[in-house]
Amino acid sequence: MRSVLSAVLLFFSLGLLVGHAQSKAHLPEAKTDTIPVKGTDTIPIKIADTIPVKVADTIPVKTSDSLPLQVRDSLPNKLPDSTKVLTKADSLKLLVKKMAGREAIKIDTIRITIKDYQIISHQRDTTFVDTTLTIQKDYKYNYLRRDDFEYMPMANMGQPYTALGAQLDTKSYMPSIGAKARHFGYQELEDVSYYNVPTPLTEMMFKTSLEQGQFLDFLLTANTSRKSNFSIYNRGFRSKGKYAYDEMSAGSFIATYNYQSKDNAYTVRGHYAAQNIEGEEHGGLPFRERQFQSANPRFLDRSRIDLYFTNALSVASGKRVFLDQTYRLTRSRSKDSLAKPRKSSLVLGHSIAYETRSFQFIQSSKNTYFGDAFRNIIQDKSHLKTLTQEVSATFSNPLLGILKTQARLYDYRYYFNSLLVTETQTIESALTGQEVAVGARYLKKTPSFELEGNLDYTLVGELSAHKAYMSLSYIHRKKHRLSVGLNSQLRMPDFNFLLYQSDYQNFNWQHTADFEMEDHKSAFVQLDSPVWGNLDARYTLIGNYTYFAGQQPVIPIAQRTEDYVFEQVLDNAYITPLQEAADLALIKVKYQKEFRLGHFALNNTVMYQKVSQENGALFVPEITTRNTLYFSKDIFNGAMFFQTGLTFKYFSSFLMNGYSPVLGEFYTQNSTFNGGYPLVDFFMNGKVKQTRIYLKAEHFNAPITGYDYYVAPGYPFRDFVVRFGLVWNFFK
Repeated sequence: MRSVLSAVLLFFSLGLLVGHAQSKAHLPEAKTDTIPVKGTDTIPIKIADTIPVKVADTIPVKTSDSLPLQVRDSLPNKLPDSTKVLTKADSLKLLVKKMAGREAIKIDTIRITIKDYQIISHQRDTTFVDTTLTIQKDYKYNYLRRDDFEYMPMANMGQPYTALGAQLDTKSYMPSIGAKARHFGYQELEDVSYYNVPTPLTEMMFKTSLEQGQFLDFLLTANTSRKSNFSIYNRGFRSKGKYAYDEMSAGSFIATYNYQSKDNAYTVRGHYAAQNIEGEEHGGLPFRERQFQSANPRFLDRSRIDLYFTNALSVASGKRVFLDQTYRLTRSRSKDSLAKPRKSSLVLGHSIAYETRSFQFIQSSKNTYFGDAFRNIIQDKSHLKTLTQEVSATFSNPLLGILKTQARLYDYRYYFNSLLVTETQTIESALTGQEVAVGARYLKKTPSFELEGNLDYTLVGELSAHKAYMSLSYIHRKKHRLSVGLNSQLRMPDFNFLLYQSDYQNFNWQHTADFEMEDHKSAFVQLDSPVWGNLDARYTLIGNYTYFAGQQPVIPIAQRTEDYVFEQVLDNAYITPLQEAADLALIKVKYQKEFRLGHFALNNTVMYQKVSQENGALFVPEITTRNTLYFSKDIFNGAMFFQTGLTFKYFSSFLMNGYSPVLGEFYTQNSTFNGGYPLVDFFMNGKVKQTRIYLKAEHFNAPITGYDYYVAPGYPFRDFVVRFGLVWNFFK
């Protein structure tokens, strides 16, 4: 209780200090103006720092939303010749010039709002910087920086997340390197954002870790000109954790650049990314009932709990270079400013992406936990190098919509540094090849309807066959949106299912000849409404579902030792990839709705899942729910916006997947049920200008409801802990 009170006092002190620092920083400056934006924050802008904007580049808005620049004389300083007699036509020309000059002075003003700080996704969807404080921001204030409702993290920050919701829709058209459990927080090509900002923008996220170490996210972006932008993103993270061997660290550096020519005919964007995620592996807790679950005060110090081993390490790393260029053959508008805009345009594009990735499992000495080994020191490492090139042509018309056609060349090399010959088979050292695919994208928008369709079809290659997507949306009064759609994909499983090599004998296989392509088909209905809530209902049918499973050998009961963790050890020693022959069907429904009464609000999210299968290939909790009751109000005479409340999360008990450190993957097991326990968090959040401050007592019900909370067999969820941090935006 003393630590909670200290954290509360620190929270309010930090809010007052931030508010005082920001206010003090603005006192000696020149007179500033603010731009009111409905539902957003105001941004102080120095009149002295204003930048003239060309007449052709401005869009008239309300007078109250603009800051007038210093009046400049747009008329020539040279006096007209008094001896020259002006004709009627000359007088008319002079009048037109004077009017044009006055209009230039009137229009040449700066109009900057928060919406001018644009964030552009890989798919070229544009949003803007949001500095508001909402309950959704609280859900995203974590290591992943996205809502983790469908996930449960392990004890330490940055460790693998157990999936509570079935993640069956794959983003990529091609297989990945695998080791998905160790790639949480890794930014894929589609996750990188680009920016366009009128003034330099900085965003910093800080959060305390579990024991020793900190988490820091830093972004800096600026426009070198109106059409040119660069950004630098860096993530530095280290957390020692509560257990004796549980340290995690990660580093990410991403630099982006995008440019448009003055006539918007040519655009180029690209990025460089270097990422590394490293974590110690301990194999779980061998004596869970005697130590972790006992509530013995001796073992409340988690560093005293026994672990399976303390000499293993896993590392996931990657580097990527991406460049995307487009050129508009037909201008949407001619050089004559009075000419009508052209209705159609044709854009040619080319993109190239080169990426190298690797996953390592290193152990200073072998352990019988994983079975027999070829040598004493374990040094497993898989590599994947890919080169993707795409050429495209995009035709757009206000009546017909937007149609994009493309051709893609995918060159890959997945490899190990050895060739393994066993008594039963020869396991190759590499999988290499090229894939040639063609595709099309179509989009048509009207005020009430939106039609979207995507198609990819492989002409040459063995990794994929097709990917098709179609959706139709109805928009009512610009705020209610109802969407229906279909999705189909046929491709091979990830590379680590097809080929894997390890110094542990049980982790070597090749299934390029007997594994077939996974066939995913799904239909969905989505509703987004501020009145009725948000609904996402999906039905998914999967053929040839591929997964990892723990295979226990047949051993007579008389020969089994009296070790209560015996089955778990065997699961980890005999993990193998399997492919389900029968179709697997999944129903998944998620609904979110918030109710408000004065300063109080109740935010509810509930998810229902049901799997139909012949064998135990996929297990998920049937019910998952999260409910947040909170209070919001301006305090300190409006200097701080304050939120406080409780978040309750619960998921029903199920056969939760086990975790394999050697593979960096979760696997199906059928001996241990986990779940069915509540998680309660108490939080206080505050906003001072563009700074959001977060303070949370995580899982504070742990001492009350018992120490039996696991996210995988042998891997517990985190104990009660108080953490704080902030997200700070700087607008220069």
